[in-house]
Formats: sequence, structure tokens, C-alpha cells
Amino acid sequence: MGTAGGLNGSLRAGTTAGAAGRDPVIDLVRFACLALVVVGHCMMVSPVLHADGTVTTQNTLAEQHWFEPVIWIFMVMPLFFVTGGMTGLESWRRLSANGGTAALFIRARLLRLVRPATALLAVMFLGLGAAQLLGVHPQVIELMAAGAGMPLWFLAAYLAAQLNIPLLAAFHARAPWRTFLLLTALVVAVDCLRGTLPLLANINLLFLWCAVQQLGFLVADGKLAGLSRSGLAAVTLAANVLLGAVTGLGLYPGNMLVNLNPPNLALLLLGVSQAALMEAARPVLEGVASWPWLSRMLQTAGARSLTVYLWHLPLLAAMSGLLLLAPVPKPESGTPGWWWARAVVLPALLLLLLPVIAAFGRLEDTPTAAPGSGTKPAAVGAAVVVVFLPVADAALGGLTLALLGTGAAFFALTQLILGAVPWRSPVPGRKTAAAGTRGRAGRRRGRKGIATGVK
Repeated sequence: MGTAGGLNGSLRAGTTAGAAGRDPVIDLVRFACLALVVVGHCMMVSPVLHADGTVTTQNTLAEQHWFEPVIWIFMVMPLFFVTGGMTGLESWRRLSANGGTAALFIRARLLRLVRPATALLAVMFLGLGAAQLLGVHPQVIELMAAGAGMPLWFLAAYLAAQLNIPLLAAFHARAPWRTFLLLTALVVAVDCLRGTLPLLANINLLFLWCAVQQLGFLVADGKLAGLSRSGLAAVTLAANVLLGAVTGLGLYPGNMLVNLNPPNLALLLLGVSQAALMEAARPVLEGVASWPWLSRMLQTAGARSLTVYLWHLPLLAAMSGLLLLAPVPKPESGTPGWWWARAVVLPALLLLLLPVIAAFGRLEDTPTAAPGSGTKPAAVGAAVVVVFLPVADAALGGLTLALLGTGAAFFALTQLILGAVPWRSPVPGRKTAAAGTRGRAGRRRGRKGIATGVK
């Protein structure tokens, strides 16, 4: 592909999603990212049972010398936010064009993410609480709570970025590049101050991921459409060269896992690289995504992708913990025997996910709502505060057993404030407030894919 005309002939998120309901390329990219996350966690979790009954965990991949450069390829969190920006902007524009408000948009986002998370927190609280009553060491309980709840940091950061879409979309409409550069400047400013004010670094959980999400806005509006494939490849190379420079000079760690907590400019550079690479590969990705069997699989997987993301690590932690107590071989972390065991652990995890998806996957569907309730700006604002109280506590102090219970209660309260009936799926034929956010384009669609809604 040599010119802008060739790129303009490609399907774009901003046009394809609006016309056909979803962008198959985003479906494919998000499915690949989710698969990498699940496989990666299976190669990381390695608990060790000690003689005194305590348990420690080892991150096997992080201890491998070859892993640090590889994580530049497999660190896909920025790409999640890029694609989230693409679909989120299109959803907001469709809603506002149909007369919807920012409060209605935020309400829908809250419910789509909070409902599945409520079930996870409640089950983890009850399960770990029962284990504690049965005599499991408290240190083991806290370790499992902290480890199994790790996916929730992504949920919190993603939700915070998504709730700002109406505001950021307004800035983007007036000055797209200046908005992106301003967010980038805020990220750099926080990075510069984190040495003297360490707590300030946590603000980049908002600034950084909003900046990466803004990349998705730029891609959705075709701001990269003037670049040829070689131009997009040059952007990818330049972003990686700059990333290599700032890490090589010691300004940022070379390990992208370290750069996640709290996030910093390194992840934004990685996001630029990934966004440009995705657009350069779009013609190939479109062809692959058009395969009929793969298209059907992506739609099926996309409808329950959040459930898979939230539950895979708790299930992996629980399975690993039970295996510690079982009379089975326990090869030492990082040994050939341990690596061969991954061929058993991954299929076992996928099998465990099936009943969980059957039991809790429907919580990703549009919730039943009491007519006319929970859509007022005051109610939506109160719900946002209620959601982020336990989230902020977990971000600053870590996830504990008590906080699991508190979080489940607060998330359930959020649904009540927003007029949603917890644990129930939509009643066929009943129009809900959240369903109204999809407009006529939503009614044309069948089962939602990864690129639709908030996913």
C-alpha cells in the first residue's frame, strides 16, 4: 500500500463501526490480546508451599533473563486502550446523535463493567472467607486476594478512561492533536515529579491511559490515513527507538511490567507503536477477520470477553493452590518440568472457565432497569463516587479479604443507585435505559462482538 488513497479504501473504525455495527479488525485484535494475557499469566503464576504452611508466589517469566525484551511485544495493555478509544468514541457519537446525554453514556459504561466485577468480588470474598474459617493460613488468604484480584486494576483504569470519553471527545473535536499532546505533557510532568512526590505518580493511572485512549480517537478519525504503510512502519520504529532511548538512559525501567505500576510515558510510546502497527497491518487483519468460522468465533468470544478476563486469574490461582495440596509432582519454577506442565495448566484453565462463563457471562448483557431511574446526572455522579471509593482504597493499600467484601457491597449499591436490578439479564421485549444508548444502529445488530459496547 503506497498512498493515502489506498489507506482510505480500508475499513476504518470510525466508519465501519458506524455502518456495520462493529469493526472486525478490533474484534480480532482484542481477541488476540486477551489470548496473550491468559497464556502469559499461565506462564507467570508459580506458588510455593513452605514447611510452615505459608505460601509465596514466583513470577516465573519475570525471572527469565530473556523475558524483558520479549515483554515489549507481549505487553498489550496499551492496545486495549487504543481499541477502547476507537469504539468508545463511536459509541458516544452515536448516542449523542440520537439525543443521549453524557450521564446516560456514563451509566451504561458503569453497569457494563461493574456488574461482572460485582459477581467476581462476591465469590472471591465468600470463597476465601470460607477457606479462612477452615483454617487456611491468613497470609495465604491475603496473598490469594491480592494476586487473584490483579485484573481489577485494569478494570478500574479502563473504567476511569471510558467515563471521561464525553469530555475528551469534546476536546478532541476542537483540537485533536493538541488534546493528545496536552495529555502527553501531563504524563511527563507527573513522571518528573514522582521522585519527590511518589503518591503523585498514581495520577498517571488517569492521565496515561486517557492519553493512550486518545490515540484511539485519532485512529478512529483517520488521522493516520495520510501515511503509507512505510510511513506507519516509520512511526512504529521511531516510537520503539525513543522507547529504547529513555529506557537505555535509565529514565524508565526496561521491564514493561514494572512500568505498569504506576504507568508512565514508556507505555504511551508503546501504545503509539502498537496503534501504528495495527493500522499498517489492517488490510491483512481484515482478510483474516473475514474468515467465516473465525468471524463466528470472535462474535461468540467477544460476548463474554470481560468474564474471561476477570475470572481467568482467580481460577488459575485457585487451581494452583489446590495443586499444592494434592499428591502430584511439583516441579520447581522455571525448570523444564515446570514449563512442560504449562501444556496441562492452560487447557485445564480453559475448561474451568466454561462453567464460569455459563454461570456469570450473562452479567455482561444489558441489565434490567427500573424505568426512569438512575439516569439523572446526580444519581450517576453518586454512583461514580461509590464505585471508586473501594477502587482507590485497593490502588493505594492493596486488595484484602475485607476489601473484597466491601467492594462487592459498594458495586451492588452502585447498581441500585443506577436503577439496575443486580444479577438479572434483560427481559425479552423490554426496552431498558441502557439499551437506549445503542440507538437504531444497536437494534440492527445481533449478538455483540468485542468491538461493541464498552469492550
